[in-house]
Amino acid sequence: MRPNIKKIVPVLAVGALVLAACGSDDDSSDSEAAGSDCSATIEDGVLTVATGNPAFFPWVIEDTPESGDGFESAVAFAVAAEMGYAADAVKWVRTDFDAAIQPGAKDFDVNLQQFSITPERAETIDFSLPYFTSNQAIVALVGSAAEGAATIADLKDVKFGAQAGTTSLEFITSVIQPTQEPFVYDDNVGAKAALEANQIDAAVFDLPTALFVSAVEIEGSAVIGQFPTESGDNTDQFGMVLEKDSALTGCVDDAIQTITDNGTLAAIQTQWLADNTGAPIISE
Repeated sequence: MRPNIKKIVPVLAVGALVLAACGSDDDSSDSEAAGSDCSATIEDGVLTVATGNPAFFPWVIEDTPESGDGFESAVAFAVAAEMGYAADAVKWVRTDFDAAIQPGAKDFDVNLQQFSITPERAETIDFSLPYFTSNQAIVALVGSAAEGAATIADLKDVKFGAQAGTTSLEFITSVIQPTQEPFVYDDNVGAKAALEANQIDAAVFDLPTALFVSAVEIEGSAVIGQFPTESGDNTDQFGMVLEKDSALTGCVDDAIQTITDNGTLAAIQTQWLADNTGAPIISE
């Protein structure tokens, strides 16, 4: 049975989608002038979309992106449709997270696996407009040293862990600034294993991932707090990854802008991500 996010996780307070202006439907010539070509795919007539291996809920349901179930899977199909690709013209491939953002030719046209948009990464790849913005959240076992924290000061002596190269790790070091150096793991799987084994007190994830971890993956854990979305340091903006200077980038941006303007993106967000977590806000 396919998991239902509205039943297995608390209602999810996702940050407002922050999308840069990309031009209206009447401005489609702007993309053409900038060298965009929606047919410039690596396989003629097919849009090749990459995701993780495996791909996790709620981004992709049951690791089957071709089903269209899950937030990123649904977004990919909506963007493809706006670009002129029917569902049967969307081909899914799998990629490693780090390899996808390295310089060089790609075996995909677009890639969605919660890539945070950063200036450093943008030096070697193209990012689309953001399709999702999330704040950071803390997952801890019941009885953890992090439990009951109401302010960042309450977290100073907590032993944290996070995935290397993520905004979650950067958030720990630059915002929380705990007295102990955070433990760093190659991926979220390592961070979750350390948390479950009580090797760390708490782990930091983007909010949707935190809710899934606590509700589905680690029994006896909870999202003990989330950070406000108002501060830029507290948010993750996810963008699709394309090859540097891809002719498709402008087309993808136009598609994201269109599904934002016409309400499709909001509807997908409502379907696969809920509106309010119930996790307390941790103040500065």
